Amino acid sequence: LAKYPEIKTLMGPDPHLKWIVSGMVFMQFLACYLVKDLSWKWIFFWAYAFGGCINHSLTLAIHDISHNVAFGNKQAKWNRWFAVFANLPIGIPYSASFKKYHIDHHRYLGGDSLDVDIPTDFEGWFFCTPLRKLLWLFLQPLFYSLRPLYVNPKAITRMEVFNALIQFSIDLMIYYLWGLKPIIYLIAGTILCMGVHPISGHFIAEHYMFLKGYETYSYYGPLNWLTFNVGYHMEHHDFPSIPGCRLPMVKKIAAEYYDNLPHHKSWIRVLWDFVFDDSIGPYSRVKRLCKLAKES
Repeated sequence: LAKYPEIKTLMGPDPHLKWIVSGMVFMQFLACYLVKDLSWKWIFFWAYAFGGCINHSLTLAIHDISHNVAFGNKQAKWNRWFAVFANLPIGIPYSASFKKYHIDHHRYLGGDSLDVDIPTDFEGWFFCTPLRKLLWLFLQPLFYSLRPLYVNPKAITRMEVFNALIQFSIDLMIYYLWGLKPIIYLIAGTILCMGVHPISGHFIAEHYMFLKGYETYSYYGPLNWLTFNVGYHMEHHDFPSIPGCRLPMVKKIAAEYYDNLPHHKSWIRVLWDFVFDDSIGPYSRVKRLCKLAKES
């Protein structure tokens, strides 16, 4: 910032985010109507090939919204409620809990018992062969959702209760209107596309230490178009208040700080290397003892 103060002008809300997310939500509601009479094999096919991609993208929109980039820091509650709206096609309540823990991921990156993004010792010990690591990728949504309850349990907030009530009410409404298949379409898409799927490569790409000494990596490939530029991850951790749509401008302005850093070129290659490279696994994360953790 001292050298490139113009980066500050990139901070602030993204005026287009709310319209893009709203379009995605209504697209999934339309898909619920369209799949209600399909056979089960086509339900799962479209869940993986289409609906899950939208849902995974919505989880990354929720990630952006958690940094108040939909309506700005002065309208924090609007951001919280809009995240609940973005959550609706995902099928299970997610947004309020994500917000609660994601702050710690930025504040205590790699912090033992604070950053719940880090796999547990059991995960690192057990999922150590190619077959087991592949299973771990399939089960990643399960670990991602349950790990916080084990590593760093926090009291349930009022917003989480509202998130759950609204989510399950919409699920019941969809079930009443169109039956069980649309519900399975939504939830199956969420689970499948957060497991073994090209987009889910970002989970591994972001903070697994593929090269010693580097714990955060960016990815500059085309899948950023579907993921609100979450691939610009080094830039995001440097400037979390800048919305994803403007992160490429950070890299362009301060190119000398980013161009020479190691980065990923393919999330599919990331998944392949994670499974078949013996030197990489759930243990391949930096874990540190944060001073604030001791004080608290």
